[in-house]
Amino acid sequence: MSATFQQSPSEGRPFYLAIVAGLACAFVIGKTLPSTMDAVSAIIEPLCANSVTGSQDVVEPISSHALPNVAGKRVTIVRVFYGPGGFTPPHQHSGSVTAYITKGEIRSQLAGGPVETFGVGQSFFEPPGSTHLISANASMTEPAELIAVFVADEGAQLTTLVK
Repeated sequence: MSATFQQSPSEGRPFYLAIVAGLACAFVIGKTLPSTMDAVSAIIEPLCANSVTGSQDVVEPISSHALPNVAGKRVTIVRVFYGPGGFTPPHQHSGSVTAYITKGEIRSQLAGGPVETFGVGQSFFEPPGSTHLISANASMTEPAELIAVFVADEGAQLTTLVK
C-alpha cells in the first residue's frame, strides 16, 4: 500500500515567503552594517588616542540606540580601558556623559573644577560642552576601566580633542 502526498501550491507559499523575507532582511543588514559600524567607529575614534606613555588604552563600543521618546537624540555606551598610567588628552563632548568606574581608579577634572579620584562603583557626570582636562588612570602599575554613557544629538561627534 502506498500513499502519495500532494500539497496544493498555496500551502507551501507561506514557507517560501518566509525564506524570501529572511533573505531580504539579511541582504539589508549586510548592506547597512558596515556603514553603521563606520559611524560608531567615527564617533568614538577620538577616545582611542593612546597616551604618551604608550600604554594600552582602548575604547570598546557596547551599544548605540536612537531614543524613540526623545526625537533627534541617541544614547551610546562604551567601555574605556586605561593601561597603567594611561590617559585621554583634554577633550569635550557634544552631549551629556555619565561615567561609571568598573576597575581601578580614575582621576578626572573638568575645567573650573577640582581634580577628583573615583574608584570602583563611583560615577561622575560631564555636562554638554564642558572641557574634560584630566581623564586618567590613577595608577602607574594597575589597569583601570570605566563605562561611559553618552546622550547626544543624532549624528553628533561625541568627542573632540582640545588642542
